Amino acid sequence: MDLKLDGRAALVTGSTVGIGFAIASLLAQEGAHVYVNGRTQERVDTAIAAIRSQVRNSSVVGIVADFSSAAGADALIAKLPAVDVLVNSVGIFEPKPFAEIPDADWYRLFEVNVMSGVRLSRHYLANMLKQNWGRILFISSESAVQIPPRWCTMA
Repeated sequence: MDLKLDGRAALVTGSTVGIGFAIASLLAQEGAHVYVNGRTQERVDTAIAAIRSQVRNSSVVGIVADFSSAAGADALIAKLPAVDVLVNSVGIFEPKPFAEIPDADWYRLFEVNVMSGVRLSRHYLANMLKQNWGRILFISSESAVQIPPRWCTMA
């Protein structure tokens, strides 16, 4: 498939494993210059090595950023001021019974799972509009509709 992404800059948040990693790898196959993101340098380096081994001559680099606060998005934006494609894939969860999740945990989940995408999209959208080209995607797990049994236990 040719998505016409040769040379386009693509940032995939939360791309060291899972859905984000698969998307980053496929974007590299399509010729995009891919920015892999994770919370630790070790995980980012491992993902980069895996993509490079799967996709010959791929252009992939990493940026370490933790999106548990606005500072993480600000740090990433400082290192990467513009992209053509933004895939908001980062997500965290904790398998706890609903009634036992304190407000602080809800705020942390919201910061990472929602606000990181809002902050990055708000920043990158302006340049995409100026170029009259860009893509912003929000990716989520199927766990919202295919709830893992271990999450359904009653306390």
